[in-house]
Amino acid sequence: MHWVMQKKTLILITVIAIGAIFVLLTKMHEEESLRTSANLDSNLLETNATNASPEPSAQTSEAIHSEPMVFKVDVKGAIQQPGVYSMKEGDRIIDVVEKAGGFLETADLNQVNLSQKVSDEMVIYVPEIGEDIEANAVVSAAKPPVEGSQENGSIININEADVTMLQNLPGIGPGKAEAIIKYREENGPFQEVTDLMNVSGIGEKTFEKLKENISVQ
Repeated sequence: MHWVMQKKTLILITVIAIGAIFVLLTKMHEEESLRTSANLDSNLLETNATNASPEPSAQTSEAIHSEPMVFKVDVKGAIQQPGVYSMKEGDRIIDVVEKAGGFLETADLNQVNLSQKVSDEMVIYVPEIGEDIEANAVVSAAKPPVEGSQENGSIININEADVTMLQNLPGIGPGKAEAIIKYREENGPFQEVTDLMNVSGIGEKTFEKLKENISVQ
């Protein structure tokens, strides 16, 4: 009888020990799983932070798209420092003059439109007092637009004028000015002022408006 009690006690102790070991192993496994999961989450966060490309701010994006165009403008004549200057879109002739050091004392300011906006490849000619500006076609780039009569005294050489200068002629907009340049490049200089009617879009009515303001020399 005593031997049976000892055996039961031994079995009970064994069962309790096995149960304790099982509980301990289960707890250790759970803790290991939690540590592994935490490490994976941490590595994932670091990877995402490394690979994430910063998006440009609204201010930066706006600055990129709002940069003004840069124009090259040639200024000549009665100016302190004639030459080619880089100007921004929206600048006016007065801005070019200031950049070129200002006018000479002999400059005839009455023949220069200081408020005119500049354009790329524009030629600005500042005449001297008493100068015969009709002999110099490029003066048109700095003069006020022609109103369609010869009273302004502005004769434009259609063989030398650029797109901006041609638009000073009555009835000539950007499209027709480009057409004149294209015709001149493909067919050579105009021989007579009437040859202008060979340009697409320029008929007799348009020619009648501007014929007194053009030359081919």
